[in-house]
Amino acid sequence: MAVSGVNKVVLAYSGGLDTSVIVPWLKNNYGCEVICFCADLGQEEELDGLEDKALASGASKLYIRDLRDEFLTEFVFPTLRAGAVYEREYLLGTSFARPLIAKHMVEIAELEKADAVAHGCTGKGNDQVRFEVSTMALNPKLKTIAPWREWDIRSREDALAYAEEFRVPVSHTEKDIYSRDRNIFHLSHEGGMLENPWNEPEARMFQLTRDPQSAPDEAVYVEIGFEQGRPVSLDGKPMGAVELFQSLNKLGGEHAIGRIDLVENRLVGMKSRGVYETPAGTIIHRAHQLLESICLDKHTMQYKDIIAPKYAELVYNGMWYSTLREALDGFVAVTQATVTGTVRLKLYKGNIIVAGRQSPYSLYREDYASFGEEDVYNQQDAHGFIQLFGLPIKVEAMLEVEGGATTDYRRPDYSRFKRD
Repeated sequence: MAVSGVNKVVLAYSGGLDTSVIVPWLKNNYGCEVICFCADLGQEEELDGLEDKALASGASKLYIRDLRDEFLTEFVFPTLRAGAVYEREYLLGTSFARPLIAKHMVEIAELEKADAVAHGCTGKGNDQVRFEVSTMALNPKLKTIAPWREWDIRSREDALAYAEEFRVPVSHTEKDIYSRDRNIFHLSHEGGMLENPWNEPEARMFQLTRDPQSAPDEAVYVEIGFEQGRPVSLDGKPMGAVELFQSLNKLGGEHAIGRIDLVENRLVGMKSRGVYETPAGTIIHRAHQLLESICLDKHTMQYKDIIAPKYAELVYNGMWYSTLREALDGFVAVTQATVTGTVRLKLYKGNIIVAGRQSPYSLYREDYASFGEEDVYNQQDAHGFIQLFGLPIKVEAMLEVEGGATTDYRRPDYSRFKRD
């Protein structure tokens, strides 16, 4: 018999231990039909045999949707165009995948006339917020079930015992000590020995990128073409988003590009450590920065750098479907109108080295910047500019040296802020 009117649930399903166990748990505790949904975001071999596994776990059906192109064009590219980076390093590979998964989970729930959606996120992480806030935004009438906040399972051993009791198939790969999230943009690693921030990540953990010491001794050059801030070509060859990322992931991974080791502040208030591999994303992010450096004027670039952390915070916190994020997108779109051109990079043992950038909209002019002809910039004009620019400092100094000045106008003594 269904509990609280829940007759049918759509579960965000990965085929991992947790979501596999959730299938029978939902049936046992809610008496409901369970429909699984898996978003193909580029997990590759992780999708093998998923339908058989879902059905064997007790699901009535499994939906798999190839969302790689939508993921890149509608979620990754807007974030890259915004220059959004969370806490100086994280390119948000997991964060912007969740609202897309939630979007399709809600669509399937409406198609199947389901009463609720469910996810396998723990009560300590960010993903529970991202899934549930996105669901609220898209269909506030749907109930969300979060088993990790309800059940008695508290460990991997508990989950394995539950799986054995209800004959849920569990593969050997689920005994890995690391918790991972993979898509075409990145691969994250958490847990295990990473929980001690003093521990160096072990070499065997990495899957997408080579160690810099074992990367090729020869550098490789790559040219990335952009149109209005979106990457559209590689080495002069036009490419769709998926092909471009696949190519750059392979090339960047071979040359050890895109590893970061980050202790981040979770939305729920605790710190966590994650190691991320983001080859293509790191390359495109850097190339985009370089192209903006010649295409954006000073004030626009400075203001864009102000809103970028806010955009990153919104994405990280699961506020993709918010008015503010959409409003910031409007600002970003205007700034990207002229961010068209080509960037040439040299990849070498984990390093991205600038090799060139060009654009038909470049604001950099060699004749302006040089010390040659003065038909555009008259160096004698600099005198008046400097006098006006430095006027407040000059007035302050004059007040200090004039005998009639009071101590109120003297420069403050900062020595009290110095440490011994």
